[in-house]
Amino acid sequence: MPADRPASYVTDHRADLVALTLDLLSVDTANPPGDTREIVDLIEQYLEPFPVDVERFAVDPAKPNLVVTVPGEADETLLFNGHLDTVPFDADEWSHDPLGERVDDRVYGRGATDMKGPLAAMLFAIEAFAETGTTPPVDLSFAFVSDEEVGGAAGLPALLDAGRLGADACVIGEPTCEEGRHSVTVADRGSIWLTLDAHGDAAHGSRPILGENAIDRLYEAVETLRERFGTRELDIDAEMGPILEESVEYYAPTMGERDARTLFASPTINLGTIRGGEAINSVPQSARAEIDIRLTAGVETSEMLSEIRECVADCDGITVTDVSWSVGTVEPIDSPLVEAVASTAEAVTGERVFRRSATGGGDAKRLRDAGVPTVEFAFGTDTVHAVDEYITVDALVDNASVYARLPQAIAADWTE
Repeated sequence: MPADRPASYVTDHRADLVALTLDLLSVDTANPPGDTREIVDLIEQYLEPFPVDVERFAVDPAKPNLVVTVPGEADETLLFNGHLDTVPFDADEWSHDPLGERVDDRVYGRGATDMKGPLAAMLFAIEAFAETGTTPPVDLSFAFVSDEEVGGAAGLPALLDAGRLGADACVIGEPTCEEGRHSVTVADRGSIWLTLDAHGDAAHGSRPILGENAIDRLYEAVETLRERFGTRELDIDAEMGPILEESVEYYAPTMGERDARTLFASPTINLGTIRGGEAINSVPQSARAEIDIRLTAGVETSEMLSEIRECVADCDGITVTDVSWSVGTVEPIDSPLVEAVASTAEAVTGERVFRRSATGGGDAKRLRDAGVPTVEFAFGTDTVHAVDEYITVDALVDNASVYARLPQAIAADWTE
């Protein structure tokens, strides 16, 4: 059938897919500084022979984005999103070339699994449709963005602000595998980032009883938050129930079932930074801490923030000096997008694909907040941001096969 031709093309040209991946890895896009001009030039040259529309859009000249459109048979649009930048690397720590090296069934390099490998798979899906003369059943859009690894504004946020990304659904190629388990992430968690300032009374370190130690006050406030807020059971929406059960099952082999369940049933509170004091022999007069609190999707973040403020108000010498927060988002587990991605991935691998929540939040949250149903999915390895990061050739081929089959799968779900 014509719909199968792109996926068959991927399988028959796996060596070309590996070569494309190595080409992408050869360009250093470590962020900072996050300069993506060279890799965008490379992708534009790669796409030049194909009947696609390519738009370069940049608010920062050093961090351009590409939006690629493949016309389809229907008006609905399926968007694929991938980021061009990577985290930095120290080449001296690597035993393989961080700018790309194939060894047997592995392709090494910074970004191999996060996410130049999935990015190559998306590009190869475009080639597969073009080279087989197959018109996708829906319009396809590809957003290859900069500035993701540092949460910068020059990438996806800029495209959204400019109205460049209208779509009916989106798949982000973030790796969603862990210890051989496959998944599609359908939710993220809300966040509250607090800065707490503590005030005390200075004194000589040999007579601490004459002062009030600001660091002690600060740490006591953090412990109060953990005891009064971190142990409470969250009121979670019913639609999250099946997602949480799959999430617990997915994470349990890594952290144990009890901790995996607690991860979503209660807020998590992490003391990220603490600073204070001037000398070992002085009682500190001031101190500051930054605290990261996460909440399962479906929990009203603003109500939780009010409770946190009340808790902090009971702590002597403590004030909230800065706060930022976000609400967790979710794509229903039975939505056409989730079903299409999960069932297609299961068909390609013959293995289970969990429908789970992420433990953090990223570009999927931005897109859902913009009204675009979004999931994250890519086969990969557990080497994200690690020394000797790699992806397997099989994972590359499987990703490209899933991305090539997805338009047909989601078109069938959209027309039901």
